[in-house]
Amino acid sequence: MGAVTSPDAPQFVLPLVVRIEKDAPPARTDALETAARAVLTLLSDERAAAGTGPGGEDGEWAQAVRDWQDSRIRKVVRRARGAEWRKASALPGITVTGERAEVRVFPPVPLDGWPKELVKLQVSGTDLDDPEPPAEPDPALPVLWMSPELEMSAGKAMAQAGHGAQLAWWGLDDAARAAWRAAGFALAVRTADPAHWPELSASGLPVVRDAGFTEIAPGSCTVVADHPALRYGSVQRG
Repeated sequence: MGAVTSPDAPQFVLPLVVRIEKDAPPARTDALETAARAVLTLLSDERAAAGTGPGGEDGEWAQAVRDWQDSRIRKVVRRARGAEWRKASALPGITVTGERAEVRVFPPVPLDGWPKELVKLQVSGTDLDDPEPPAEPDPALPVLWMSPELEMSAGKAMAQAGHGAQLAWWGLDDAARAAWRAAGFALAVRTADPAHWPELSASGLPVVRDAGFTEIAPGSCTVVADHPALRYGSVQRG
């Protein structure tokens, strides 16, 4: 999921922080969808792009994004509440909201160079639930299909949903990207039907295969990114 780099090259990671207040945690699906949209929002932000400055210079986050995308597009989700969330929100980044979920995405940082306000945040403790099964997704929406064969914490699943959204983004041309952005990066995250998962994961749509750093085995297929424009093979990566 990215270019091959030297093993000695610095490794970068994309930090995401989900707000989980004790008395008002978000639903799991809401958190996954919001995390995916947060990744897309950062990727489309002019600060992350090349040549978008007044004099044609790169955006302020562009080099960090390049360094990150040239490696494993690794993402780490941490949780925050109260004062922790307020401190995290003061750092450069973008907060994306869902129905109740709030996720802040930050420009990529070296694996061993997290800001002090984020490095103290917990990775564990993101075991969110859906109060009721999510509705069937709109057929016109992009859907990030999660594997029905793997058990993942909400934080891990949020990172995987972000990977799936990013692979879909890479597969689209400029017009399709612009249309998705204009729609607020509308998407759904759902767990695939076990009976349909083998066909779905072999369909030719973008597939996330986990690097195996945490929770699941290396090479596990975690997400299939089913964007309508990719579904019919009508769009190539721009």
